[in-house]
Amino acid sequence: MNHAPFGGPGGGAAGAATDRRPAAGPGDVVSPLAGVVLSIEVALGATVDADTPVATLEAMKTKTMVKAGRSGKVSAIAVSTGQAVEAGQALLTIA
Repeated sequence: MNHAPFGGPGGGAAGAATDRRPAAGPGDVVSPLAGVVLSIEVALGATVDADTPVATLEAMKTKTMVKAGRSGKVSAIAVSTGQAVEAGQALLTIA
């Protein structure tokens, strides 16, 4: 069972000293788990509402829909379809 939060990197000290990814910013939508990006549901510049589906990930043959945590405009997309991502990695930014 995965308990990674959608709004930011997972807590705990395990791996904290070796994690070289930049910290997620306040507008970043992050991956809740390690997996592969199946699709990006929004375009750069799109206006989204909180809880709008923005990406679909797959891990261990299970699909996970990632939703926007806030309303705003998609100002950056940091990943592409087929890319492997880690838990806590920024997928896109909403300004």
